[in-house]
Amino acid sequence: MRQFFKYVLATITGIFILGLLGLVLLVGFVAALASSDKEVTVANDSVLELKLDKPIAERESRDSFGSAFSNQADDIGLDQLKATIRRAKNDSDIKGIFLNVELVQAGMASLEEVRDALLDFKKSGKFVVAYADAASEKSYYLTSVANRIYLNPQGTLEFNGLSSETMYYKNLFDKAGIQPQIFRVGSFKSAVEPFFRENMSDSARLQTSSFLNSINDFTLGHVAASRKIAPARLKVISDSMLVHNADDAKRLGLVTHLGYYDQALDYMKGKLGVEKDKELSLVNLGDYSKAEDDENTSSNRIAVVYADGDIVTGKGGNDNIGSTRFAEAIRKARLDDKVKAVVLRVNSPGGSSLASDIIYREVMLTKKVKPIVCSMSDVAASGGYFIAMGCDTIVAHPNTITGSIGVFGVLPNIEPLLRDKLGVTTDRVTTGKFSDFPTVTRALTPFEKTQFQNEINRIYADFTTKAAQGRHMPVERLRGFASGRVWSGSEAKARGLVDVLGSFDDALRIAARRAKLKEGDYRIQKLPRQRTFAESIFSGFSEEAKLRLVKEEMGPMYPVYQQYKKLSEMKGAQMRMPFELNIQ
Repeated sequence: MRQFFKYVLATITGIFILGLLGLVLLVGFVAALASSDKEVTVANDSVLELKLDKPIAERESRDSFGSAFSNQADDIGLDQLKATIRRAKNDSDIKGIFLNVELVQAGMASLEEVRDALLDFKKSGKFVVAYADAASEKSYYLTSVANRIYLNPQGTLEFNGLSSETMYYKNLFDKAGIQPQIFRVGSFKSAVEPFFRENMSDSARLQTSSFLNSINDFTLGHVAASRKIAPARLKVISDSMLVHNADDAKRLGLVTHLGYYDQALDYMKGKLGVEKDKELSLVNLGDYSKAEDDENTSSNRIAVVYADGDIVTGKGGNDNIGSTRFAEAIRKARLDDKVKAVVLRVNSPGGSSLASDIIYREVMLTKKVKPIVCSMSDVAASGGYFIAMGCDTIVAHPNTITGSIGVFGVLPNIEPLLRDKLGVTTDRVTTGKFSDFPTVTRALTPFEKTQFQNEINRIYADFTTKAAQGRHMPVERLRGFASGRVWSGSEAKARGLVDVLGSFDDALRIAARRAKLKEGDYRIQKLPRQRTFAESIFSGFSEEAKLRLVKEEMGPMYPVYQQYKKLSEMKGAQMRMPFELNIQ
């Protein structure tokens, strides 16, 4: 009987806790709805504060717990950020922008988009003031556009050039008893090198040095223009690492003032005639974005398809490019008579060759009936280039990472791991000589390896043939730029792999012009439709929560887990650039 009451009590307690949790979620959800409907007003003489302390993504995530129950999302949408800056430029109540940036988390092309938006904002005559306790290389590049740059007197500024680091797993695999069986085309296809090398090959080092220096020269040139310092002088400052502390940064002209946060605020108060003992009206990005509304009533539309993340087969999720979902999105834009043109916004290192080809097919079908223009973001390489190469026009930033036209496949043999490390052996019965091909529990025979490599060669031939057709050049000439080699946007433009160096806005204007639409006589339709928070609860919220817990628990080792996860999810031949290209 005692045991019975124990179970009854435990059941009642569980029901109570679940009910309480449900009530909390309900109250939070209602509060979030009320908050989202709350009208946001902007006072006279306000300053828009851009505190870029979250990752900058192509689009703001709308299916996360944080975005549903607060005004703050888990990331910052590049599209929304640019629209907010553009709106602030024409808002008479906004007198300036306060950039509060330390460790900005964005790719180089995304930073360029934001930087261009800030430069355009300054054309209105309004001020941009920046402050940082410590500034990374990327953060400084963004804040270098400011009229005044405040750096904490005890702070630091990183200005010593760009670097890219890759992790290699050969020794780990050797110790674990895993034998990666590698198949690839192209000496520059370095995505597989971490599996069988301990360091960069000469070809990988050559291509990385080439595009990294191209991006660095571009960056220094723009900083030089903003700070009115000769590019050669900036090159000396960077290469010699002359900036060790805040005093060095001020002495060398990289920042205008050494001061604390309150001093930056006092300066803006003085600009606006606000007394020092009064509070400055700062409007944060989240609140100001909520006040935004689209008054454009045109029936014409340009569909923007955001292809952001790894390319995978199937439906995929909000953080990758699922072939089924993106084919449907492009098809929807093609069949919609109100959509006059399509802009394919690509930010992807590639992925599945099959998935890439499915999306490419829809691009080609769309090209027959209406303009489709590609806008390359931070990365549009390998499979990312594959889905872009059929567009009418390809627009890339000078610091976009693109190209990597190549194919690879990896099939691990874990038999030594099972036998020597775990004491597990396998045996099999088959109806034919190759019934168990491919398998990870034995090494491939020479014949099987030949068949695998032949398939990789076939896919590469298809890739380069289609790329040559899209680029209107002989296939042999295109293959001279392929072999898996990665290029900067500037390098790709010089070789005909992209058509125009420019921004997303440039791509939008090209699409409108090709569709014969007048400026302002169209609306933007964003595709594919993002899941809402309510939808994510029933279709994957638990997976998102799990990943967050893993990220918090693993800390700096989380990137290694990501690499493992990507490897375990690979199916078939891959069009992918180096697994983790971090430019710092």
